[in-house]
Amino acid sequence: MRAPSIESIPIHLTGPGSQPEETDGARPETLDLPREIAAYRPPELPGPERVAHLQGARAAAEWLRQALAGYRAGDPSRVADITAVDPESRALVNQILAEGEVSLVYRGGLEARMQESILAGVWRVIWLAPDGTPARDLIEVCDVPRLARHRLEGEAGRPPEALDGIEAEAGLMNAMPILSELRHQLGAWKPGDSAYVVNLTQLPLSEQDAAFLERVLGRGPVETLARGYGECHIVSTGFDRLWWVRYHNNLEKLILNTLEVVDIPAVACAAPEDLADSRQRLEGLLEPYWQDLER
Repeated sequence: MRAPSIESIPIHLTGPGSQPEETDGARPETLDLPREIAAYRPPELPGPERVAHLQGARAAAEWLRQALAGYRAGDPSRVADITAVDPESRALVNQILAEGEVSLVYRGGLEARMQESILAGVWRVIWLAPDGTPARDLIEVCDVPRLARHRLEGEAGRPPEALDGIEAEAGLMNAMPILSELRHQLGAWKPGDSAYVVNLTQLPLSEQDAAFLERVLGRGPVETLARGYGECHIVSTGFDRLWWVRYHNNLEKLILNTLEVVDIPAVACAAPEDLADSRQRLEGLLEPYWQDLER
């Protein structure tokens, strides 16, 4: 049997513009696809011979290896203060750790900026002076930095009872039942409980509802941005253990909008398997520089 010629093979087009117009003028909708997906890329680092003299960086690397090896998710944070380390060593530490997918800001009695490194569970934490200049420079090994979990002394959030007696406004649909549900859950929540999630995406919610909820719940000191496939914004409210979590896809469309009663939303925390992966990656990053570090 003779093979068909190229000209005789039928071609079927698909996708936008390939289908006939509907009689009512409607067009078939196509799925929005992500423009890009974040992937691990090792940082570009200077040659070992150029940094062999940086004993401050060596000491920080030795501490980090030991801290990460012994840390398990849920343990208290392990912190190294490298404020006094020479600038050249700190610059190398920053190059080795680079920037990962999660960043946090704490704005309360002080301001602190926290950036997860390319090693999940290893954070660079900068406390800022009132004039905005760096005051303390820390490396923190943890599932999530301490400042994300706990407000500073004297900056406690409002108690659940503050939601009692809130008066409804005109134009509300579901805001009042949501507040009643949150009031109950905040009063009942105990450390170690699973997250209680109110999925606003699945509820009829008017613009008045959204504005009313934001005004009543207020805003706390912690704001988190987690990047990957799209972005996740996590903002603390004026109530302890109550978080507003919004997921956007790569086209910046809001795809999930939740209020969560929990110590801290899980999406902000490094998982045990991520920490295990970080231990392996750290060995590969440090090997060209300090092969004799204690393991």
